[in-house]
Amino acid sequence: MESRCWLVALPAVDGRQYVYRVYAPEDALLADLFWEAWHCHEESSLPRAWDLFDAAVIRLVG
Repeated sequence: MESRCWLVALPAVDGRQYVYRVYAPEDALLADLFWEAWHCHEESSLPRAWDLFDAAVIRLVG
């Protein structure tokens, strides 16, 4: 199955939104996309992102 590009925006404690590109199939579970982006964020030196699935914005872009 071909991977597609998803954008996952995570709000953080500093009031900003951090956006991550996640490559996954078109039928990927939104929760899986969220956790992939959240784990990438947690491994960085950026301020902590909220780990609330409902606060994330997830869009398929291509």
